[in-house]
Amino acid sequence: MRLRLRLEQPRSHLPNRKRKSHHRKALWFLKSSLCTTARACSFSLSKRCSVMAFSFNFAIPLQTEKDCNEDSRDDKEKEKNPDPLKKQGKLVEASEKPKEAVEHKHTPDLLLSRTESSVTETVNIGSLPPLYYLNESVFEQTAPEREDDESILLQTAALNTDLIPGVYEGGLKIWECTYDLLEYVDDEGETFSGKRVLDLGCGAGLLGILALKRGASKVHFQDYNSTVIEQLTMPNVFLNCEEDSDDEDKGKNDGSPPPKKRTLDSSHHSLTDRCSFFSGDWNTYLSLMQSKDPALKYDIIFTSETIYNTDYYPSLHNVFQKLLAESGVVYLATKSHYFGVGGGLYLFQKFVEDKDVFQIRSLRDIDQGLKRHIVSLTFKKSCS
Repeated sequence: MRLRLRLEQPRSHLPNRKRKSHHRKALWFLKSSLCTTARACSFSLSKRCSVMAFSFNFAIPLQTEKDCNEDSRDDKEKEKNPDPLKKQGKLVEASEKPKEAVEHKHTPDLLLSRTESSVTETVNIGSLPPLYYLNESVFEQTAPEREDDESILLQTAALNTDLIPGVYEGGLKIWECTYDLLEYVDDEGETFSGKRVLDLGCGAGLLGILALKRGASKVHFQDYNSTVIEQLTMPNVFLNCEEDSDDEDKGKNDGSPPPKKRTLDSSHHSLTDRCSFFSGDWNTYLSLMQSKDPALKYDIIFTSETIYNTDYYPSLHNVFQKLLAESGVVYLATKSHYFGVGGGLYLFQKFVEDKDVFQIRSLRDIDQGLKRHIVSLTFKKSCS
């Protein structure tokens, strides 16, 4: 993986020596600040079977002393020229209230309408079954045409950001650690047969879809945003059920119903029996799951790139502690540190060790570019 960092600044008429000193100071400031925006960063990840590009942007602006002095002037300008999204009533600001968990129901006709004219991509990794998902670029370009009660599609496009804390938590993008975890599963040969699996912070849902294709008895998909679940996760699951059904139909010519009709029937059956979809924050999701009778505990919890914000650690740990089966395992894929946000593996590891509930074990380190890790969490003792 290659990390390309571009630091843009106006051309200087200073002598070369002073100009170099100016550049060194700018780079030192960039490294030392935890509030630096990641808009100048782009990542290229070379996969075994494909090349995928990543561009991560965060709506966490860098504020300087000069900016602070100009706040009052900016406020007056904003009053004269309000944000166009605010003017349209489509700018949603972070709320201190918890985001209530919701279980999303699905119908095959609705899911078909969201995928029939879509452009799809395929992930092929080792011996894993192919995983299908909606093309991210096309998805972004068609955002204005999609249902979006949360108004996150327009906001992310207008602000050019992949994260708005408390409003949108990055679920529309497939983050690179997801591919690391898929490769790890391929290397370990996990089949998931008969297991109950949670894809926590699922986004596109590739990890849960893999578990579904490899025999899991129950797969739950959870993401912070309802728009992500309805417009991305559920259609992706449907795409994979549809493809599986089409594969089974190849070579058949026995007068049975047309392939699309069979696809709808089989997909609906599979989704209803084996999948559930949830949105909301982790605290309310935990409450919702604990209210079910009988209460469900998971044999495996997958979560990728979810420890970027230290404020979320208590609720994430609670989900693990309350919903993981006694002999279950959490697979967590993460970066060492999330510049511009503040979280990372080492801070989370310390948090877990202080709680003294889970044994955290390193499974794999990826040293190329920005360092990444895969770790597991298992109960130290019966703490469920």
